[in-house]
Amino acid sequence: MRHVALSGRLRTVAGMVTRGNRVCDVGCDHGFVPIYLVQQGISPGVLAMDLREGPLRAAREHVSAYRLEGQIETRLSDGLHNYNAGEADTLICAGMGGGLMMRILETEREKTDSFQELVLQPQSEIERFRRYLRENGYRILDEEMLVEDGKFYQVIRAGHCHNPAGDLSEWELCKLEDRYGPILLQKRTPVFLSFLEREAAVYEGILANLREQGLTEEKRRERYAQVEKLLEENRLAGTL
Repeated sequence: MRHVALSGRLRTVAGMVTRGNRVCDVGCDHGFVPIYLVQQGISPGVLAMDLREGPLRAAREHVSAYRLEGQIETRLSDGLHNYNAGEADTLICAGMGGGLMMRILETEREKTDSFQELVLQPQSEIERFRRYLRENGYRILDEEMLVEDGKFYQVIRAGHCHNPAGDLSEWELCKLEDRYGPILLQKRTPVFLSFLEREAAVYEGILANLREQGLTEEKRRERYAQVEKLLEENRLAGTL
């Protein structure tokens, strides 16, 4: 039986799952991550859920084609609505906007809290999303950043935190970690440093444009200060 091939982004998502854990994949799309998890021996069983009947029908067909019906169950569900607490150890939520992902995690919070770990790949609002995790009893256990087709992606593995409030005196550090990721700041991989360089170039370009624009002095100073602050944080992230 041939093995399913995943993109680098989805391989990174699957690679975050703790080996041996049962998995619930919310927003499973065509079901290739669940198939990969079982084929690679990472998970003994996966619950593949999606809101849309079309992708779920495709997922069922793919699961059947790979003869994995005994290990992968497909289920129509809006977020975790049709999930029963205790059915899985790891929640995967990937490839959707950060705002939608926060809604899924928050809508049935008791179910979200029942998982041992969350593997998350928000496509937007990443700083806000990390802050949500930190303020709601989760800590980031691992992170990876990759670039695919010219776009940067960030994958997060989070677990329960017994001291979610943290030390308020570390507010500035928390803000920096929310923006760039506490583990990514530690790992400082070539991809992450490349991301910082590209971001710095964008901010430098904005500052140059502001200097040329005919804005009022007050508006120019305000916007200039905002971008300079972002650039300062970018440089700090590169030196930690």
